Amino acid sequence: MLNKYPAWKNILILIVVILGFLYSLPNLYPDDPALQISHELTELSQGDMPVITSALEAAEVDFFGEEIDTESIRIRLNTLDDQLRAKTAIEDALGESYIVALNLAPTTPGWLQAIGAGKMNLGLDLQGGVHFLMEVDMDAAIIRRMEDNLSNVRTILREQRIRSRGLNLMSNSHLEVRFANDEDRSQARSEMVTIFPELQMQSREAEGVFILDMRMTPATALQIQTDTLQANRTTLLNRVDTLGVSEPTVQQQGSDRIVVELPGMQDPAQAIRILQRIATLEIHLESELGASSLSYETYDYEGIPVNVDNSVVLQGDSISNAVYQLDQNSQPSVVLSLDAQGGNQMNRATRDNVGRRMDILLIETKSRTITSINEDGEEVEDIEFYEEKELIMHATIQQALGRQFSITGLTPREASDLAPLIRSGSLAAPMTIVEQSVIGPSMGQENLDQGLLGVQVASGLVVLFMLFYYRTFGMAANAALIMNILMIVAVMSSIIPATLTLPGIVGIVLTVGMAVDANVLIFTRIREELGAGSPPQQAIDAGYNRAFTTIIDANLTTFLVAAVLYTIGTGPVRGFAITLMIGIITSMFTAIIGTRAIVNLVYGGKSGKTLSIGSYRKNIKQDGLNIAAGK
Repeated sequence: MLNKYPAWKNILILIVVILGFLYSLPNLYPDDPALQISHELTELSQGDMPVITSALEAAEVDFFGEEIDTESIRIRLNTLDDQLRAKTAIEDALGESYIVALNLAPTTPGWLQAIGAGKMNLGLDLQGGVHFLMEVDMDAAIIRRMEDNLSNVRTILREQRIRSRGLNLMSNSHLEVRFANDEDRSQARSEMVTIFPELQMQSREAEGVFILDMRMTPATALQIQTDTLQANRTTLLNRVDTLGVSEPTVQQQGSDRIVVELPGMQDPAQAIRILQRIATLEIHLESELGASSLSYETYDYEGIPVNVDNSVVLQGDSISNAVYQLDQNSQPSVVLSLDAQGGNQMNRATRDNVGRRMDILLIETKSRTITSINEDGEEVEDIEFYEEKELIMHATIQQALGRQFSITGLTPREASDLAPLIRSGSLAAPMTIVEQSVIGPSMGQENLDQGLLGVQVASGLVVLFMLFYYRTFGMAANAALIMNILMIVAVMSSIIPATLTLPGIVGIVLTVGMAVDANVLIFTRIREELGAGSPPQQAIDAGYNRAFTTIIDANLTTFLVAAVLYTIGTGPVRGFAITLMIGIITSMFTAIIGTRAIVNLVYGGKSGKTLSIGSYRKNIKQDGLNIAAGK
């Protein structure tokens, strides 16, 4: 029968509509301003709440809904103003060892959360956040590489028993090795020419000393800069991933800068601490007895002073992975995996030093806030970064080690924190923040309100046009339009978690027009069929079937363009592309299947001779002429 869907198809469409409504529903529940409190070293408990409560009472800030676990305490507040005042009061009461972060706590009902329904992620321009422009110290990267080369040259000379009169780093790209005779110099050169292909070697003599100059080539320096920038970007991505921030942006800008954008974070100091909290390991040997005090540094290990030799056996950039697990005695440990070069270095160092103590230093970059008085007598806060070294392992070398070994003697919390910290990697070169800005939630809310207003105005005008121009068929198109918007929101909220940006809202507005355009094609075709004298039932069937190919072709080409934009674009471009692609798919479903279902329910199986689809022109054949008659 024409224009009649089987029951199963109607039920399927109804299920899709209900699911679209349910999974878009969480977006109607606004988040509560909240504070999340944690400690860098210890676990939290109910005993920390009295201090927090007293601080809030003193600041006259009301709160509710406290949530406490071993990792953090989260309290809910009434307003954003209360959130900022509470943060200051709690930080003053707890001290710098605690981390107090601004947060948004969801208010989605539990039954919606149980079915996996969640709120749509909003981009930086819609919910606010922090923006950083970070500059990489490229000179430091080149110097670090030459320092590594210096250490490796010293190791090679010692292993090959070649005497030298000294090794000096003359500049950030120039290493000088001195010898007593030409024979030693030639032997050293032949050994190192294949090991250091990136260095240009030149022999010369000065004041009876035979010198081997080793200089970094410009091509190598450029490659180091490129690799350093990419390595730092990867490290920042790893660190940002631990924040749980939706759709963060970490991308290169120019030859030495990286842009970091964190939607949803309103505390730049907290963001800086997280970005800078990048740790690495250094492996040393314990200093030998009688060694000069200039050749070692003293660290405390379980209350015992330990003299650690300054020479580095292995640095953190040789660590390829770090995994927390329990050892054979069910004790927490961190298993380190080294790359091939690092494994060889570790094997050589431990093979020749069995019975000697090996020391592992955890080197972590931290920040602290310093308060000072400016020239105007106003109190200002500055963020100071500093490096902290801690001896985390002091163990006897029992046998030669290879590419994998374990760090033991840690508490469960220390081991579980250390593994991801090391795994995220160390910075290949220092970075400084040259620009930072905060997009407040009020500014983001303003953008969101304006974007939603645009969607509402566009949708309202379309609804009115379709209603008055196409009448009953226009009502079907309007119902499908509402269903289309619900499906876009539902898909972006839960099914394909995507981030909505201001350009993304533009993409939604565009898909609203495209959905209506598809219906206009169908309805116009139906009116043409009616004008040609087709019965209403046949006109409806022909209108949908004959417009189908045109709609598919038009939407497919647009979808391909959006896919290209998503592939090659970044930031706002990708936000626009993802909403456009989702909108194209949902609009095709609602325009072709959704409206057809409604029209079938209204007109399907009925013998009426008229359709409420607006005026059309009917061709009346008379005396061999076609005369147009309005209807």
